[in-house]
Amino acid sequence: MKSKIIKNTLILTAITLVFGLLLGISYEITKEPIAKSQIAAKQEAYRLVMPDAEEFQVYEDFDEQEAISILQAGDLSENTIEEVVTAMQAGEALGYVITTTNGNAYGGDITVSVGIALDGTVTGIQFLSISETAGLGMNAARPDFYEQFNDQQVERFVVTKTGASGDGEIDALSGATITSNAVVGNVNAALAYFQEVLKGVNL
Repeated sequence: MKSKIIKNTLILTAITLVFGLLLGISYEITKEPIAKSQIAAKQEAYRLVMPDAEEFQVYEDFDEQEAISILQAGDLSENTIEEVVTAMQAGEALGYVITTTNGNAYGGDITVSVGIALDGTVTGIQFLSISETAGLGMNAARPDFYEQFNDQQVERFVVTKTGASGDGEIDALSGATITSNAVVGNVNAALAYFQEVLKGVNL
């Protein structure tokens, strides 16, 4: 009986080791393609929100702790600044693309890239990650919602349920106010960082 238990234990251990090895190999095989896919998705988002740019350069002076302080001061601590790049054309800066994540969405984190021109005008937003409810929160990824931000030059956006009149008002998605607030939080976080750190740098 004892020998049978030992034998079964050894078999289970061997199976576990084999599966662990296979998972490790699978991870190594897929790691690079996944990373390349993520980089390509970012670059595509950058081009969509800043279409006149020829290239995008990582903003080297980004300070994570400074970004956290700015968001906390602006009551935007549910957001994080993931990355900042400078949109360039013919060696001159056109503006910035700021990637933010909001952790207060209904279905999990929402990550958005926000294009901001040098004068503070939002040139567009694109989703890098969103997993909201189909037919409700996922409607945030439809142009009729996210294009509301385009070409607006405001310090901060607000969600309204009574019809947006411009000047920073964003029509809430029907049945998905939490998602609407999360996306607006994303964009406001990008604007807060731009206003505190980037505004006037390349003018």
